[in-house]
Amino acid sequence: MRFTAGGDLRFSPPNGHSPIASFTTMLTLFHYPVFAGCRFIRLAFGEYGEDLALIEEKPWARRKEFLTLNPAATLPVLLAEGDIPVIGAPVIAEYVDETRGIMKREKRLFAENPMDRAEIRRLMSWYLEKMENDVTRHLVRERVLKPLIPGAEGGGSPDSSAIRAARANIRQHMKYTNYLAGTRNWLSGSRLSYADLAAAGAISVLDYLGEISWSDYPAAKDWYVRVKSRPSFRTVLNDRIRGLPPVSHYADLDF
Repeated sequence: MRFTAGGDLRFSPPNGHSPIASFTTMLTLFHYPVFAGCRFIRLAFGEYGEDLALIEEKPWARRKEFLTLNPAATLPVLLAEGDIPVIGAPVIAEYVDETRGIMKREKRLFAENPMDRAEIRRLMSWYLEKMENDVTRHLVRERVLKPLIPGAEGGGSPDSSAIRAARANIRQHMKYTNYLAGTRNWLSGSRLSYADLAAAGAISVLDYLGEISWSDYPAAKDWYVRVKSRPSFRTVLNDRIRGLPPVSHYADLDF
């Protein structure tokens, strides 16, 4: 496998060997910029100061080369040491903790205490699964992807009823985030953790789209300002969607 000038991948397995075996040793993330799980993993690597090559993947296109790495055609996918694909945001997070985080001491994004780790995992699931299923994926699909995707691949006009249903669910999730931020230093406890990065990955997508009324959630707003002011957030704040610019305050650290 090799990179082309345009950033695509080309597989060239030597002597019948696996095409994955010839990939570069640099950690590589296949992602899409407005997928919450992809943002979460980018933030985690940023917090650990880890170099990460990014390849923007359009999973709806079902490229043969990408399906070789992940037949489910889901994101994110990390091409890790030994050129082995690690698939899915929670799985990648566990892998990163076991290979990097365990050596970070006070900067580790998982807690040492088992009960604290359980709370972090619970909140990761809340934002990457529950909020994703209630809100984020629907708004991304209808407002971002459908106008970009060819009709034969699932594109078309946005479904206004799906947008309304997703918007109706935002308040529940933001009220809960506001509660957590108002009663804890960080969402899962006293220290920044994967819980904060998972929440920020999801909420930053909604913020880009201008879907959050921040004046209704002052504690969540203060928490989000702290998160998006971190160096790990800089590349996320630089993300742009063709034909759909972010709200004016998106990259403003002080709103």
